[in-house]
Amino acid sequence: MRQKKKTKRNIPPDPVYDNVTIAKFINQVMRRGEKTIARKIVYRTFDIIKEKTKKDPLEIFDLALKNAAPLLEVKPRRIGGATYQVPREVRGERRLTLAIRWIIQAAKSRKGRPMREKLAEELIAASNNTGAAIKKKINMHRMAEANRAFAHFAW
Repeated sequence: MRQKKKTKRNIPPDPVYDNVTIAKFINQVMRRGEKTIARKIVYRTFDIIKEKTKKDPLEIFDLALKNAAPLLEVKPRRIGGATYQVPREVRGERRLTLAIRWIIQAAKSRKGRPMREKLAEELIAASNNTGAAIKKKINMHRMAEANRAFAHFAW
């Protein structure tokens, strides 16, 4: 028997920028339920972005998420005795989630500075189509392209 459908939770927008995407980003940065610390990190990140680029940090943030969001992904599909990596199109909500996740992971993997600085550098790099998050997206697209022969197995 199938499980019941998951209900989508409605995330309220963040208090400073009144933006739902930033609220989701803060929730991903948050560790051990300490949302105030996560908010400080993200808002200070935006201050650093404003200092470095002299542009609106929201524009940089949106551009970084847009650039890091994948169009295609591969999903394993078992057919007969073999498992094929089947390329699939990524839907909107998952695209945003993957982009946020990759940017935060790339920032965490940088060493030696506070998280707000690492996150600011990664967001600026992603907005310029460089950085580890963009590299991850390109690798995923490359895998999907390499496995294009199995696209007819998509369900």
